[in-house]
Amino acid sequence: MTNVIKNSIPNTVTCLNLFSGCIACVMAFEAKYELALLFIALSSIFDFFDGLLARMLNAHSIIGKDLDSLADDVSFGVAPSLIVFSLFKEMYYPASMEFIAPYLPYLAFLISIFSALRLAKFNNDTRQTSSFVGLPVPANALFWGSLVAGAHDFLISDNCHPVYLLILVCLFSGLLVSEIPMFSLKFKNLSWNDNKISFIFLIICIPLLIFLGISSFAAIIVWYILLSLFTRKSK
Repeated sequence: MTNVIKNSIPNTVTCLNLFSGCIACVMAFEAKYELALLFIALSSIFDFFDGLLARMLNAHSIIGKDLDSLADDVSFGVAPSLIVFSLFKEMYYPASMEFIAPYLPYLAFLISIFSALRLAKFNNDTRQTSSFVGLPVPANALFWGSLVAGAHDFLISDNCHPVYLLILVCLFSGLLVSEIPMFSLKFKNLSWNDNKISFIFLIICIPLLIFLGISSFAAIIVWYILLSLFTRKSK
């Protein structure tokens, strides 16, 4: 198999990630949040397999690396930004915030900016071969897609202040570029001792998926962050 053919296989999967991310952007802009989440999840699957195929085929290239980052910023940066942008446009604004209501939605694009910074950092950080430093962009995108799709009615009610959402945007944007170590789900073997944190994470994920439905991804990402923080403190 020539290098051109080998490299084209993972790159094709990366392009599918990008295509799915573009559809997620359209769905988000049209406020079809469940479909946006579906295509973000599909992008994350393609993102997993393009890396897996690249390793299996030993098909690593600079173009493939750059293409992967560009696709990821669309699927996991722009798409969740548009989800939050559309949500901000729907939210209830108290009279005291009417003057800022037309402009506040644009702060949703902090997610895109910090996702790009996170991806650039990841590409040049040799510490992140077996684990992560900061929140991975697919996890952040799944959090936003799941939160908005699952809690939409509450988020647009007068019980949810837009400032709360803005604080959450700033918090998760900061987590993307933070120096917080976060574990990876890459299993080298099936030993409990070698993969204890990953097993604990997955065990708790099962009831979350069963009982929370579409909101489960948001809860799982919060659980992932908390477990990473606990693991860091226990070391």
